[in-house]
Amino acid sequence: MSEANKAVADRFHLIFQERNFVVADEIIAPDFVMHAPGLPPEMPPGPEGAKQYATMVRAGFPVHFEITHEDIMAEGDKVVIRWTARGTHTGEFMGIPPTGKQIMITGMDIFRIAGGKLVELWQNWDQLGMLQQLGVVPPPEQGGG
Repeated sequence: MSEANKAVADRFHLIFQERNFVVADEIIAPDFVMHAPGLPPEMPPGPEGAKQYATMVRAGFPVHFEITHEDIMAEGDKVVIRWTARGTHTGEFMGIPPTGKQIMITGMDIFRIAGGKLVELWQNWDQLGMLQQLGVVPPPEQGGG
């Protein structure tokens, strides 16, 4: 069961990286719910919500976007993926106009799987680091004292 669940969760980021919306329809349950920072409150459940989220991300990072899975762990009905995303900010994202800057952020996804489909996602990623890399938020003060 754990290996089958890992295989399902492993495909989730193809929706973002390759804009492969067919995958969303294949692996996401109709009542799928995402818990993630920065999601619009009107985000619908199910595959449509994941497609909207992917569309939002890729609008900000339309080219040179890659997600690498660093670790995948599974136990029972849960799968955890630790990932790194890289991209170039050439479109509006979260209200931030394009900067042309490259980012590298890390995050973790915890999926719950039932009946061979993703039914829930808890996602945390380094939003502050992204905002600092884009120059929207200043980096922390260095040294001194």
